[in-house]
Amino acid sequence: MDAAPRSNGLTRGDPLTGLLEGPRARGALMIRACFDPPWAVRVEDRAPLTVMLMVRGEGWVVPDGGEGIRLAAGDLAIARGPAPYTCADDPATAPQALILPEGRCAYPDGRSLNGSMDLGVRAWGDRPDGSTLLLIGTYMMDGEIGGRLLDALPPLLSLTPDVWPCPLTPLLMEEIGRDEPGQEVVLDRLLDLLVIAALRAWFSRPEAEAPAWYRAMADPVVGRVLRLVQDDPAHPWTVASLAVKAGVSRAGLARRFTELVGEPPMTHLTGRRLALAADLLRDTDETIGAIARQVGYGSAFALSSAFKRVYGISPQEHRARTGTGLPAGTPARGDA
Repeated sequence: MDAAPRSNGLTRGDPLTGLLEGPRARGALMIRACFDPPWAVRVEDRAPLTVMLMVRGEGWVVPDGGEGIRLAAGDLAIARGPAPYTCADDPATAPQALILPEGRCAYPDGRSLNGSMDLGVRAWGDRPDGSTLLLIGTYMMDGEIGGRLLDALPPLLSLTPDVWPCPLTPLLMEEIGRDEPGQEVVLDRLLDLLVIAALRAWFSRPEAEAPAWYRAMADPVVGRVLRLVQDDPAHPWTVASLAVKAGVSRAGLARRFTELVGEPPMTHLTGRRLALAADLLRDTDETIGAIARQVGYGSAFALSSAFKRVYGISPQEHRARTGTGLPAGTPARGDA
């Protein structure tokens, strides 16, 4: 099982498709956590996104300074990093272990716990048949989850089986314990599917606070402009040309767009272009110049200037950090 072919990021379709296109796990951490009460684990791994699916038993996820959520069998929780949180049988239980960056584990006093609680292939905890069984999938790097998606999520959310009965649980349970060639890719793709399906259910809920641009899609004027920008970000759009397409005045569009989306049309377009450029830098080895043309910039220099102004690093630095199979600092296909 491998990933379905992906487009170059210039996707067409409904706004939810564009929002959920981002999850792309690469060597994600997936484990079965098996515990007997009392148990508590403090998570300080700074991972951008973690999914927790309670298969057996019950527990709590408690963020620092926030309200915890209770998980019963069949419930799913998604935690958005990098803020720490605690998973426990009860909010009052003191943590017995720390999960740190790069998959390191430690006792609360700092002593290493690595290997001490391993229970076999991708299993960790007290004993394999513990009364609590929690499937955990963690995206380890920021580049694996789109920034627009992370910005659209609360720090912690949960779904119950009556809202979203998880059809992937039996398959995850079967695959997570296997140790076969290519198994890491299989689990990465299953994690992506789990996240996309869960978030699709979440965004359909009335309590979900979708981003302003997503809600603005329902507006007959601003929604049309947002779709034009989403479908063809490389077009040399101006406020005037977008206003003509929307059938309103330039001033009227600028005012209405800013009111509903929270930023002017050209600022939104720039953000869309640079987000696509960031994805292409991460997922392809195309030159900076080729990527610039795909997302609406006339030259590599123009893209690089805008990219560094918004992201604080150059496109080359972004590519080296997020990884495309190139050594850090290595130019891609002729880029200087």
